Parts: sequence; C-alpha cells; structure tokens
Amino acid sequence: MMNSADLSGARWFKSSRSSGSKECVEAAHLSAGMVGVRDSKNPAGPALVFSADEWDAFLAFAKRGGTPA
Repeated sequence: MMNSADLSGARWFKSSRSSGSKECVEAAHLSAGMVGVRDSKNPAGPALVFSADEWDAFLAFAKRGGTPA
C-alpha cells in the first residue's frame, strides 16, 4: 500500500452492488495501475492506495468469502 498518490483527477465510483446506504466505499482506477479506496461519507478525507497486485489479492480474498487461499 502506498502512502501518497495524486488523487486530483481520480474518478470515484461505488460498486454496482452497493445498496445506496451510507456504509459504502468508493474506488478509483489511478495511474500506473494503482487503485484508490475511500469512505463515501467523507470524500475529502484520506484514501488508501493499493498496487494492482494488492487490489487483485483483496478481490480474490473477498470472492472466497474472506478465507485464505
């Protein structure tokens, strides 16, 4: 996970499976294959930035229901 990245041009989106409630995160595809994640309730707040490999590993983990490979 990176400590800083330029998020000024990020185009944030919510999952198509989001229920529209306030407990959502938003993601953005960033330059160099990085992925940003932030709290949708606080868009001006901090964001986490992950490499493509880190993001892919997280998605695989989530799709397995949170169980290790």
